[in-house]
Amino acid sequence: MKAAPFTFHRAEGLDHALALLSEHGGDCKPIAGGQSLVPMMAMRLARPAVLMDVNRLDMLRDRALDGGRLRLGATLRQRDLLADAAALDAVPLLAEALRWVGHVQTRNRGTVGGSLVHADPVAELPLAAAVLDATLVLRGPGGERRVPAREFFHGPFFTATAEDELLLASEWPVWPGARAAFEEVAIRHGDFAMASACCQLALAPDGTVARAALGLGGVGGTPLAFPDLATALHGRRLDAALAAEVATAAAARSEPGTDMHADAAYRRHLAAVLLRRALLRAAAPRIA
Repeated sequence: MKAAPFTFHRAEGLDHALALLSEHGGDCKPIAGGQSLVPMMAMRLARPAVLMDVNRLDMLRDRALDGGRLRLGATLRQRDLLADAAALDAVPLLAEALRWVGHVQTRNRGTVGGSLVHADPVAELPLAAAVLDATLVLRGPGGERRVPAREFFHGPFFTATAEDELLLASEWPVWPGARAAFEEVAIRHGDFAMASACCQLALAPDGTVARAALGLGGVGGTPLAFPDLATALHGRRLDAALAAEVATAAAARSEPGTDMHADAAYRRHLAAVLLRRALLRAAAPRIA
């Protein structure tokens, strides 16, 4: 199929981009990588009347590590983030998540911000953002506002972004000495995940959990984070029994769907298995 007719604009600056959004509202879609939007347009699942190219907005490609936060511009290519060792060391869950995103060709064009605002409930970066409660920085006619990731995702492909707002950046908390793991299962590598799970841990010198974050993807209308279950790990040694207990409790709160590939019960079981694996892998002793 072919996309429905649309008008194309190239934003020459931030003010120009915001003016276009104010003029066209929900009929205008920003585009940078297009790895999610273009296929949906080709299938006519999305029919924006106006496409706005934001690739010339250099400020949206910036990245900076400052004050315990990693700031990633909205149009930063996923491949460029994967090549940034300092950024991935600062937020190891990003390194784990990005390896599961599509294929090499997808990551070459796909952007960090594009994945976040697209808000596919099975996508890896929205799950990582919700688990770490990253901050989404939005700009509209009223100025800049900051939205915690756990309040940003409202439903499948639906976020807190207003029709006249543009995502500028995402800010990710930096945990010194953190370790992370991301697990998922798909019919084929690069396909949409049937279920996914991830965690990030910081361990005390005695091997107990000093800080934790964990969550599930693909088993609800939004990425699922479980801060209470993560807090319950503090001060405890993460062994197989504890990992299974926490993973089972998280999966029990999920609301997976049923399709031709698997029913809800199977997806819930798979989510528990994947989270248990992720927790144990992140907590495993490192080999020097």
